[in-house]
Amino acid sequence: MNAVPRLSIGLPVYNGETYLAESLEALLGQTYEDFELIISDNASTDSTAEIYRRYAKQDSRIRYIVQPRNIGQVPNHNFLVHQAGGELFKWASHDDLYARDLLRRCVDALDEDPQVVLAHSRSAMIDSAGTVTKLFEYRVAVDAVRAPERFRSMLFDGWDDYIYGVMRTKVLRRTALHGSYHFADRTIVSELGLHGPFYQIPDYMHFRHEHSERPDWWTVQGRCAAMDPRRADRLRNPVARLYAEYLWAYVAMIRRAPLSPADRRECYRYLATWAASRALPVASRTLPGPDRGLVFHPKPESSAWRQAEQSDTSVSDVVSVEAVVAGRERKRS
Repeated sequence: MNAVPRLSIGLPVYNGETYLAESLEALLGQTYEDFELIISDNASTDSTAEIYRRYAKQDSRIRYIVQPRNIGQVPNHNFLVHQAGGELFKWASHDDLYARDLLRRCVDALDEDPQVVLAHSRSAMIDSAGTVTKLFEYRVAVDAVRAPERFRSMLFDGWDDYIYGVMRTKVLRRTALHGSYHFADRTIVSELGLHGPFYQIPDYMHFRHEHSERPDWWTVQGRCAAMDPRRADRLRNPVARLYAEYLWAYVAMIRRAPLSPADRRECYRYLATWAASRALPVASRTLPGPDRGLVFHPKPESSAWRQAEQSDTSVSDVVSVEAVVAGRERKRS
């Protein structure tokens, strides 16, 4: 292993004791081992610190940082980017699980094509027992050769699940990082897409817990305040401002991106068309929960569904968390 790990994994957490140990087992059990795991504890009040310290004693790749106060989800995510030493970076969630080969296959994809800026697998939702309940459908042309085509697809074709992919650190740091305005998680992925195509591993290797701690809905202002406490002041951060910052983020990213003049103009045209189509009353709009905009298809075009249909079994029997995620054998025993 290199003195400076090639990959930095940033894991922000606040009161994550319920699923934390499972997630750490899945990360530390990866077949790709050249990484550092930087944990930023956002002033947790539960047993999060005890769990992390126990694992840190067993694995020198863990670096544990405690914030003196809760700085909010978004500042904590961005803090980790600045702490990273690796040429590659990945955000990880304290309640997600990962197949053993996920990191290796993402790194291999980035090594194979220097133009690719992000690699990720397909994702699935799981319940508290680790049973697959939903599969994400992917519709965005993230692998298109031309930046304007990727940008157009990200605007018009929906919202796919790439924020937890393995990225090139230098490209990520050229972006505005994660904002706390409306749909800021869409804009950071869109900006990465202006720098280069993504690669998607065709297998389900990222598993997101679906549990009662996830809110079912948000107001626009309420969700932004949850991401960053500085947004809680309604006078300084009215809904109109949160939408205006969202729109301006697209304008700013086109300015920053390494585009030709012709490609930049094309991106601006797509943005103008998209903005006109979104000109609806928004002040009272509410949003669904953390998976808003993501589509769960009953029968996506995947080998998992084809195997399930052919063998007359459920997709949870074919996409097996127990078979591919490290540490599950200890959970069963």
